[in-house]
Amino acid sequence: MQSLLKAAREAGSGLPPVERWHPEYCGEMDLVIKRDGSWWHEGTRITRDRLVRLFATILRKDDDGIHYLVTPVEKIAIQVEVAPFLAVRVDAVGEGRAQSLVFHTNMDELAEAGPDHPISVSVDPETGEPTPLVHVRGNLDALMTRPVFYELAALAVEEDGVLGVWSGGQFFALGSGNA
Repeated sequence: MQSLLKAAREAGSGLPPVERWHPEYCGEMDLVIKRDGSWWHEGTRITRDRLVRLFATILRKDDDGIHYLVTPVEKIAIQVEVAPFLAVRVDAVGEGRAQSLVFHTNMDELAEAGPDHPISVSVDPETGEPTPLVHVRGNLDALMTRPVFYELAALAVEEDGVLGVWSGGQFFALGSGNA
């Protein structure tokens, strides 16, 4: 399990430095990343996994809240329904306050929840439906799949009257109003 933690802490190496690229804005592309993690171009699902993974490496979300595909010479806006990635697995290492939670995304990226990779859960006030996210890189998050969120719920402890999980020395509430 220590090798898993090491891999999570080194995650992100080998990706293009999109945060350092500042090309001219080139407009919008009819590309949508749906809530279920599927990528759609002009109404057609992109089924070539290698193409999706390539696009994922040049994806960033700027402070304006818009997601862009970025190269050294182009910056193209795309739509993201909730989050560009899915957290498809979580591994717990340790227990209690010493616990670390390592999330695996559908793009084979790892994120160890903690100060650099916080967990946030918002709850729709009308439906009560949670939207659990874990920060992956840059301003990009992964939406936890239902089984992953259920695993977190199984690991939850009560802290000062709030239900949540510990990871990376930090407590994360599993409902509205994260601690």
